[in-house]
Amino acid sequence: MKHLVLFDIDGTLLRCGRQVGSIFVQALEDVYGGWERPEGYSFAGKTDPMIVVEMTRGVGLGEDDVRRRLPEMRAIYLRRLEEGLRREGMVLLPGVVELLERLSARDDVAVGLLTGNWQGGADVKLSRFDLGRFFGFGAFGGDAADRRGLVPVALDRAEAHTGRRFAPEETWIIGDTPLDVDCARAAGAVSMAVATGFVDAEDLRRSGADWVFDDLEQASREIDLFAP
Repeated sequence: MKHLVLFDIDGTLLRCGRQVGSIFVQALEDVYGGWERPEGYSFAGKTDPMIVVEMTRGVGLGEDDVRRRLPEMRAIYLRRLEEGLRREGMVLLPGVVELLERLSARDDVAVGLLTGNWQGGADVKLSRFDLGRFFGFGAFGGDAADRRGLVPVALDRAEAHTGRRFAPEETWIIGDTPLDVDCARAAGAVSMAVATGFVDAEDLRRSGADWVFDDLEQASREIDLFAP
């Protein structure tokens, strides 16, 4: 294998609409007694634990107490996500299945995840379009405090899965936010951004992405590694 390709989920492979936010804040209310979204706050690119910590700062709990309750928060959120996430409220983004099918069929490419979702949440979201079959490993929101910390985890798991240690320059990190770009650049990996989330192409270019496309369908036409 010559390349490792790591995909974000939300805004990159699919969109869940408003339903996940509602499920998440209901769990925050149950576990922490409330939540407070700071002005201008964005979930985009952040890990689930980071979102919990940042949205509970205004409810009178210390950060240690917030983190102590994270397993309870995760369990309640994941149960409700499995019960409540409706495929009809979701969007599978252009070119996703076709690209994943091509890459997964190649013996020179390893395909994995790098996502801020807790692993159980990633599994639930992917299951709605049967995308989990393409991913044998990944790094998830519960593996590191922030997105930069997920890259070493993903590289270790890729090595365990494939038997090969991928160098940063052989690794592509694909996402839809400046935080996806940031973690790739910090690790020395190739950063590719798609404007299918809540950040437009110009802002993604300003964040320093090596490649920016409207969607994965366009990327498949213009990047040799992804081409049919």
